Amino acid sequence: MPAALIDGKSLAAGIRDELAAEVSELAARGVRPGLAVVLVGQNAASQVYVRNKRSACEKTGIASFAHDLPESASEEELLSLIKLLNEDPAVHGILVQLPLPRQIDEKRVIRSILPEKDVDGFHPVNVGLLSIGDSCLAPCTAAGVVALIDSTGIEIAGARAAIVGRSNIVGKPAAMMLLARNATVTICHSKTREIAEEIGRSDIVVAAVGKPSFIKGEWIKRGAVVIDVGINRMPDRKLAGDVEFHEASKRAAAITPVPGGVGPMTIAMLLKNTVEAARLKIVR
Repeated sequence: MPAALIDGKSLAAGIRDELAAEVSELAARGVRPGLAVVLVGQNAASQVYVRNKRSACEKTGIASFAHDLPESASEEELLSLIKLLNEDPAVHGILVQLPLPRQIDEKRVIRSILPEKDVDGFHPVNVGLLSIGDSCLAPCTAAGVVALIDSTGIEIAGARAAIVGRSNIVGKPAAMMLLARNATVTICHSKTREIAEEIGRSDIVVAAVGKPSFIKGEWIKRGAVVIDVGINRMPDRKLAGDVEFHEASKRAAAITPVPGGVGPMTIAMLLKNTVEAARLKIVR
């Protein structure tokens, strides 16, 4: 029996509807959540991502503040803008679209954003809070991955989970979030020996390695849940994931498509973090 498709678009739409109701509730209390999105340069992929994020804000009722800087912008110019956004009470979330031009230190920029406005979840304070199991603004893609897993109904507690990829954006935070839910987690990477066996014993597989069809369908345990974070542009311009989809779908119980799986959830979780940041501002 072929795997059930995990519909990230549908799940994300439901989350946006819930957030729209929360935004209305906050507006009634005199607070409209606001997200500042900063784009430096003309990277085509970044422009698409930023456009999608701004559009999603508008549909949910979140105020969107666009700040586009030229490719030649200096690090100090960007840091000065972030300082202004940190001080702006109308801005509850700040997102600086990555990657940045080479003259700008990415780490310094991330650390300059106030942790309570870091809706990407990349600031060391939020990373630390996540690692010790405290509440924080979690990285959006990783949070989306866990929500997609939850949507399948699989019991995370006690399950074996293989995370393929150890990035700070997806692999590491996804591992910490699943560990907090009592999964037994293995992080696989380029130096992992017998990676097929590691994946083959896993009830949950999260693929975030950035290599098309790296994970072979025959490696997947029968009945596993497979979340494919990979988005790889192929020579024919089509998108492909990190998992050999057609073969994997013959063995998995549920699998995300590419596109239409993780991508929409990343944006939904960004909006959720922005609304949460606005709500926390009221509490403070």
